[in-house]
Amino acid sequence: MSEAFNDGTGPAPRLAERDAQAQTTAEAVARRSYGKLVALLAARTHDVAAAEDGLSEAFAAALADWPLNGCPSNPEAWLLTVARRKLIDMARRQHNSEMVDEDLANIAIALETANEIPDRRLALMFACAHPAIDSGIRAPLILQVILGIDADAIASAFLMSPAAMSKRLVRAKRKIREAGIPFRIPDREELPSRLESVLEAIYAAFAESWSDASGTEIALRDLTNEAFVLARMIVEMMPMEPEALGLLALMLHSEARRKTRRSERGEYIPLTAQDPDQWNSRMIDEAESLLHSANALGVMGRYQLEAAVQSAHVYRCRTGHGNWEEILQIYDALLVVTGSPVVAINRALAIAELHGAQVALGALPDPTADARLATYQPYWAAWADLLARAHAYCDAHRAYEIAIGLERDPSVRTFLERRQSALEPYVH
Repeated sequence: MSEAFNDGTGPAPRLAERDAQAQTTAEAVARRSYGKLVALLAARTHDVAAAEDGLSEAFAAALADWPLNGCPSNPEAWLLTVARRKLIDMARRQHNSEMVDEDLANIAIALETANEIPDRRLALMFACAHPAIDSGIRAPLILQVILGIDADAIASAFLMSPAAMSKRLVRAKRKIREAGIPFRIPDREELPSRLESVLEAIYAAFAESWSDASGTEIALRDLTNEAFVLARMIVEMMPMEPEALGLLALMLHSEARRKTRRSERGEYIPLTAQDPDQWNSRMIDEAESLLHSANALGVMGRYQLEAAVQSAHVYRCRTGHGNWEEILQIYDALLVVTGSPVVAINRALAIAELHGAQVALGALPDPTADARLATYQPYWAAWADLLARAHAYCDAHRAYEIAIGLERDPSVRTFLERRQSALEPYVH
């Protein structure tokens, strides 16, 4: 019977099932292996953009072929083979014989046999941190090429417009191609000099997954798990690197509180209102042990300081003993290390606890001096909170309006709206 006249019991339903299976398999491969496949394709061509185009065409071919012929036993290998053919076709059209002669199978073999770095993804992250690539774009490049995060999310993580981030990523890929930057596994002695960019990318990936407070979005949950796997591998591979220990400690402290950030009804709960008894004590204990080991190495850095802030918050919330002076000291050091406006905002909030809101307002970074703050919701939320505490209710109401407009999370937006509504009796 022709499928065009099928009554619903013949091959059409089976085709629909195979189509759904193909879609599911392709999505799983994209989550798990997109960055790896792009890196393998770009390893010898030095053209990341072309590799992405070839892989995109391979995924399109998979969605056409797999429903008819079934999903292959090794979908990654199928996609790599098809993408390579697409690249060869593109190269022929461009009369680029050099690219046609490349044997990408040799790259796969090299990556499989490498034993200095225990995981292919991690090896390729270190490859993306090549010193010839501008330092400011290495972590975003890792996030897009290896971890498959889109440019909009990367831009948000780095307080940059999506258009500006996209342009920087395109320029970086062009430089890799034009300068012939070797997309290879670095030697052991090269790893320490590239570690900072890799840690930055892992932390940004973890922070992106932090937007899923309940841990129910599969893609973001996978990203959380991947960030932890990568951070743990670096600690195992480089146990004497204090910042690797500090980053894992920071992530564990944050993850320990994930389930208490929302009520059973999905309402946002700030740190000060969370129940410390519901925090994951095992994660906190591991974080404290890692932080102690990092401190013993005698070299302080950004991630250790950020983990120390989290440790101090845990102590205060669990014991009820005020320790804002200690927290402010850590923020002072962190601001010197990073110069980050995010750190400056949190430092101002700590100042408010010690010296009052009016003093804290003077410590907030100036949005006219840093254009990134104009669209950064936490700045406006902090500004509104401090204005309210300083009894500048009308200005606080307007600042909350901006913060609410910038917030994407419905539960946080509702929280801010309640804070704003509480000012209504005082607004004239």
